[in-house]
Amino acid sequence: MSGERPPQSEGTTSGGGSRDGVRVRGLRIDGPDGPLVRDLDLDVRPGECVAIVGESGAGKSLTARALLGLTPASTPVTAEVLHIDGVDVGRLTARRWRALRGRRIALVSQDALVSLDPLRRVGAEVAEPIHIHEPSVRGATLAGRVRAILERVALPEPDARARQYPHELSGGLRQRALIASALAADPAVLVADEPTTALDATVQARVLALLRRIADDGVAVLFISHDLAAVARVADRVVVMREGRVVETGPTAELLASPRDPYTRELVAAVSHEPLRRPPRSGPPLVTGERLVKTFGERRAVDAVSFAVHRGRTLAVVGESGSGKTTLARIIVGVTAPDEGTVTFDGETWSPRTARGAARRRVQLVQQNPWGALDPRWSVGRTLSEALAAGGVGRAARRDAAVALLDEVGLSPAFARRRPAQLSGGQRQRVAIARALAVAPDLLVLDEPVSALDASVRARILDRLRDLQRRRDLAMVFVTHDLEVVAGIADDVIVMKDGRVVDSGTVSCVFAAPRHPFTRELLAAAGLGPARA
Repeated sequence: MSGERPPQSEGTTSGGGSRDGVRVRGLRIDGPDGPLVRDLDLDVRPGECVAIVGESGAGKSLTARALLGLTPASTPVTAEVLHIDGVDVGRLTARRWRALRGRRIALVSQDALVSLDPLRRVGAEVAEPIHIHEPSVRGATLAGRVRAILERVALPEPDARARQYPHELSGGLRQRALIASALAADPAVLVADEPTTALDATVQARVLALLRRIADDGVAVLFISHDLAAVARVADRVVVMREGRVVETGPTAELLASPRDPYTRELVAAVSHEPLRRPPRSGPPLVTGERLVKTFGERRAVDAVSFAVHRGRTLAVVGESGSGKTTLARIIVGVTAPDEGTVTFDGETWSPRTARGAARRRVQLVQQNPWGALDPRWSVGRTLSEALAAGGVGRAARRDAAVALLDEVGLSPAFARRRPAQLSGGQRQRVAIARALAVAPDLLVLDEPVSALDASVRARILDRLRDLQRRRDLAMVFVTHDLEVVAGIADDVIVMKDGRVVDSGTVSCVFAAPRHPFTRELLAAAGLGPARA
């Protein structure tokens, strides 16, 4: 966890100029049906990183956008004090906000691929704020500024990266390029809104270290997140929000170690998982893979991978993006055929040719994004009824069966009338799980099912999955890049890198004594390791 770091002298930066951070008193943001944020006080000093945490809908991102003058016209903002770098921004015109953004305060958002212009090279993207705020900087001087900024964010080979387009960079490098663009005009305040949510553990750790260095250089950093593990690594102080109000605030280490508010205690408990240590199952495994190989062009996405999963147990498949996790999941489900090797399911060889009809229904996939699995035009009840029909349930029994499925995933019968757009992210994921359960599968393959969810929502989904596994004796394959989640859901784990398994065993053994350097790097990046297991 992060201890409180001494901030730099008030009003200074590493460049020596006088700077101020953020000072807010009595912030209120109103929506059509009432206040969305109310009575919020916030201070972020130069050289300090302050995190705002809370679930979706708490008002975190709305608060951040109010500081940037980016709230919609339908959500008026008022405050007793609203100062950015010493400027009273409470009544700024749109023109003055444009002059302020980038120069005094800048934003780093969650999805760099969306935020960066796909038709513009990285160098031009970084140069744009300088063009806007310092139009006299041109030519070789401008090129030198761009290179220096790319070096500041530790982008390797900065000259080559400056000539590339965003889609030619990895997720971590894109995020660094976006941070470079935000820093280009030397703002006093940097707002980072969920900047590491979609990144692998090791990439996330590097981006967090970069944000910490930026704060240490004298920038006031406001870090918006639902990930308390990330907050612990980067923040000096934490502000906890719930339903538009601040419920607790304090130094990071103190607040995470001894939270006072019940909601904060719930958030902290949601990221505290211990290995399950369930006794092993006897008898043959339900599903095995033997030396599986899958090649795309010249790249081996899966390279001689073997595994086994028993009923009532969970195998976690862990690795960074591009490691082959999802390709392996598709092979297990039977929608992708391996080039070499075999998958055996309940004693029978499994492939796209043989995995049909009743056999296919015994294995179900739950995807990361439930939007892709749920028809937006259909009610939840119709979605479940169609899945039950595919499982052979008669028309007369489907209504009661759908209600029973909703009950299994912790949703009331009233949810049957709702459409996906009327559900929260956690509720949509529960419906996707209920749909997969409709055909009474023996094996659930879950591909990053909780990676986009808030910590407390994620904890409830994991609790529900453990309960379903216990009652149905389900075997599960859980694909993830989040080792904290592995500790709370899986019995066994395989760690993949570049298509190969580099570590495997029970979760407690792999966490306590990782054999491969990559596994040790993943554990370190997640703040886990031998002392924790």
